[in-house]
Amino acid sequence: MIHEEIGDLMAQARASSSWMGLDLGTKTIGVAVSDRLLSSATPLHTIRRVKFSKDAEALLEVIENREIGAIILGLPRNMDGSEGPRCQSTRAFGRNLASLTDLPIGYWDERLSTVAAERALLEADTSRKRRAEVIDHVAAGYILQGALDRARHIRTVG
Repeated sequence: MIHEEIGDLMAQARASSSWMGLDLGTKTIGVAVSDRLLSSATPLHTIRRVKFSKDAEALLEVIENREIGAIILGLPRNMDGSEGPRCQSTRAFGRNLASLTDLPIGYWDERLSTVAAERALLEADTSRKRRAEVIDHVAAGYILQGALDRARHIRTVG
């Protein structure tokens, strides 16, 4: 099931399970996972996109191996908050993925996540070649961390 709000996703997520965050690009999918306490996101790896069935197979393997309880997709809104073709593509990917798993799927506004990831990698003095290799899953980590922080806020404030 797909949820627009993190609070709704939390109610459906598997207890004591990690969450997975995805940064969907046209050529790659950045993957990050959380700890079981849902406190921190860790970039995992980048999947080279082939076609949906192969991409989904790789993601379902991560879900099984990491005992994932929910999936967060970065939603690439425009800077004015509107949704363009990339958002439509992400939503279609979410619908297709939802047909293959019973895990709750949520969206997180990913505006500037790649910029933040690039900045962090530059501050860490990462080479240009290495930045190109890791930028997508580092961005997925930023996306997932935003959703985790929102979930923590909901849990504490109510």
